[in-house]
Amino acid sequence: MKICFVVQRSGLEVNGGAEVLARQLAEQTALLTDHTVEIATTKAIDYVTWKNEYEKDEEELNGVLIHRFPVVNERDQDKFNKFTAKMLEAGDNVEIQEEWMRLQGPETPALIEWLSANKENYDCFIFMTYLYYTTYYGLKAVGDKAIFIPTAHEEWPIHLKMFEEMFRLPKFYYYNTIEEKILVNDLFPWTKDYPDNNGTGGAGVEVPANVSAEGFRSKFGIEGDFMIYVGRIDENKCCPELFKYFREFKDRNKDSDLKLVLVGKEIIDVPKSDDIISLGFVSEEDKYNAIAASRFLVLPSHFESLSIVVLESMFLSHPVLVSGKCDVLRGHCRRSNAGLYYRDFYEFEGSVRFLLREKEISQQMGRNGRGYVDENYSWKNIVARLDRILKDHFSGDGKD
Repeated sequence: MKICFVVQRSGLEVNGGAEVLARQLAEQTALLTDHTVEIATTKAIDYVTWKNEYEKDEEELNGVLIHRFPVVNERDQDKFNKFTAKMLEAGDNVEIQEEWMRLQGPETPALIEWLSANKENYDCFIFMTYLYYTTYYGLKAVGDKAIFIPTAHEEWPIHLKMFEEMFRLPKFYYYNTIEEKILVNDLFPWTKDYPDNNGTGGAGVEVPANVSAEGFRSKFGIEGDFMIYVGRIDENKCCPELFKYFREFKDRNKDSDLKLVLVGKEIIDVPKSDDIISLGFVSEEDKYNAIAASRFLVLPSHFESLSIVVLESMFLSHPVLVSGKCDVLRGHCRRSNAGLYYRDFYEFEGSVRFLLREKEISQQMGRNGRGYVDENYSWKNIVARLDRILKDHFSGDGKD
């Protein structure tokens, strides 16, 4: 079969969660099946500006042909923010919401035209993430030949009326978690009648064999106990709340030498403190080494549709501490028995104390996490499930 993934950004230089998942799922499907797999995307790397940075129209990467299309308008953040306020004041005005979508971007009419022109040349199109122009207009172009991976979570945009039509268009729904399926079925009740994967999706977790905690400590000179945060250091990831809770924890637990180490691009300022260490964007090797050297991983985000880094920490047999306000993260903890979750500062404080004090239990939680990931998030199992979907629901729809 001939399969095309459609995603807003794609490339080794792109590190967004949904974008990395789309690329890896495409690459693993090409590697582990006989299907021809391609990606259609934009020339943008940065999701804030959508500036065209990739020069080539086509590129082959890890066995997958990538078609790149130009973004016609970079995003003006001030203009976009003002229009967002106007849109929210206008209520359920779909016309204004669609103008918001155009400004949200990445506006790539050439990609949509290409999808329309090539609909019959592919057996299936797999769209990643509900929020962007490429999915909103791309689904309209190919509709009944589409698998839709919404990566949906509770946030205000998903309640916009414009999305009601879009969530009627795909042929098949592919959810990353059970919690995502429940959310989409609640918001768009007709999706209960669409075929889906019953929430058994997700991403495969691959971690190199030579992960070294000591390698991290020697390279960065960090000693003692620390919790690790991995990801964009951003308000949308609830990092200000993490900084506040960590500072209050240290003020109330003055005998603790615990540090907070941050790995990822700084979108907001990080507080200046001896026990808060921001390393910026690091290599994959350094990231895995950092997780291995930590006592546990912390993720304060209220809005996650899967969270690869939580699964990576579990794979490395390290417990996680996550926001209980995120259904997906809370679900991972409950199903795996490999993490704790908090809903306020006092639960955060109690959880940190427990993970530092109860070393044997923390180690057992780490072992639980490794088993959870091995069973549910190996690429072999994920691709096998996707292959069955393709053969059962899309075989024979496309051009031989």
